[in-house]
Amino acid sequence: MAVTIVWFRQDLRLQDNPALAAALKRGGAILPVYILDTAADGDWPAGGASRWWLHHSLASLAGSLRERGSRLLLAAGESGVVLRALLTQTRATAVYWNRRYEPAIIARDKTLKAELLATGVDARSFNAALLFEPHTVRNKSGGPFQVFTPFWRHCLTLPVDTPVKLSAGDIPAPARWPASLDLADLRLRPAIKLDAGLAAAWVPGEAAARKRLQQFTAAALADYADRRNLPETDGTSALSPHLHFGEIGPRQVWAAVRALSKDSGVFPANRGGQVFLSEVGWREFAHHLLFHFPQTPAKPLRKEFAVFPWRKSSRQLRAWQRGMTGYPIVDAGMRQLWATGWMHNRVRMIVASFLVKHLRLSWQEGAAWFWDTLVDADLANNTLGWQWTAGCGADAAPYFRIFNPFLQGAKFDPAGSYVRRWVPELARLPAEFIHRPWAAPPHVLAEAGVRLGDNYRQPLVDHGEAREAALAAFRCIRVSRP
Repeated sequence: MAVTIVWFRQDLRLQDNPALAAALKRGGAILPVYILDTAADGDWPAGGASRWWLHHSLASLAGSLRERGSRLLLAAGESGVVLRALLTQTRATAVYWNRRYEPAIIARDKTLKAELLATGVDARSFNAALLFEPHTVRNKSGGPFQVFTPFWRHCLTLPVDTPVKLSAGDIPAPARWPASLDLADLRLRPAIKLDAGLAAAWVPGEAAARKRLQQFTAAALADYADRRNLPETDGTSALSPHLHFGEIGPRQVWAAVRALSKDSGVFPANRGGQVFLSEVGWREFAHHLLFHFPQTPAKPLRKEFAVFPWRKSSRQLRAWQRGMTGYPIVDAGMRQLWATGWMHNRVRMIVASFLVKHLRLSWQEGAAWFWDTLVDADLANNTLGWQWTAGCGADAAPYFRIFNPFLQGAKFDPAGSYVRRWVPELARLPAEFIHRPWAAPPHVLAEAGVRLGDNYRQPLVDHGEAREAALAAFRCIRVSRP
């Protein structure tokens, strides 16, 4: 009986999995395998929070395969070496996988695919991660888009494939199974207390992803446009880690929103659905940029920023990482990140702006911290977000747009509920001062039990002074441009 190896990567699901569907259509036995290949990621091996998620997502996938009469074989090492060994052991004649779009992975996969084909192996790859693959989307000049609005407008003229459904029944297993590592052998779970916080906040896996999508579309989609910027509400989809690990695919998300809208007759008039799908579009745009500008995880897209006078301060970087800047909305976001491996998107923009424009510490420092602490750490999204905030990327926020943390907090957390949750030492402050405790009268601070400089720090920098310094630095690179 013919054997096909299905190589799972960031597509840890059974439904809408084109590689698995193609293997089933080919016929014969299927050998599902996941290979932990840390070298393949180049300069961006998975961070601690992502490794935690991966551990539990693999456990979930293994359980789903067992329910279908199959198994998930686990291995570690160089992917090509492992796959060639499995081909020999099982006499498999095909290897199918779904594509990834990180520069190092693209280069590795291209070489590996050519080598396998040269030896007579049926090596095929498929799209499971995106609505529109980067190499298929071009502007009128034939080049890549660098501004989101025309990119998304163009994408909306293109067809979206229907999700691939896996029918009921067992997945044919090989006659003999090669040896597999135990999940614990991959050593993915962190040996720190962060583990407990992540477990309290998340349930990884395909079933949890589908449940979250159903909950979101049923309860929050209609109000998404109005509630998505309010960090204390459950107004966002929280699907980002599920999408990154491929526990659910964007085609499934697209279909769920469209199906709901068709039933109610409100699409495309429903603003919540429109805005939500445009956020899916930003994910597509991020991958588009990473594909066409592979240098951007380390270097600014706008070359003049290569000479930007970033500061160096390990003390201030550490204060930002720990949520001890003296700006409540910033500190709340950074503490939420450490506790849960996730941060509300509006707050991500605020804390990122604070790092690069108030402290003038480089966006690369921030990107590295997010990479290690986010459960949804994604090279494309992480790069786009940080370069956008720093003003050095495609369609970026102007550098002179400097968020005032107090005003941002007052606007998007007006009652201070988000700050009270994550910065409990300020919980008793009235809403008037919750985002600017330094302005509270002494008696108000005393009644709230807040001792500035003791149990809550004074602001790390003065907003006005930091703003002027950032603008001066921006003027410096404008003058130095050729």
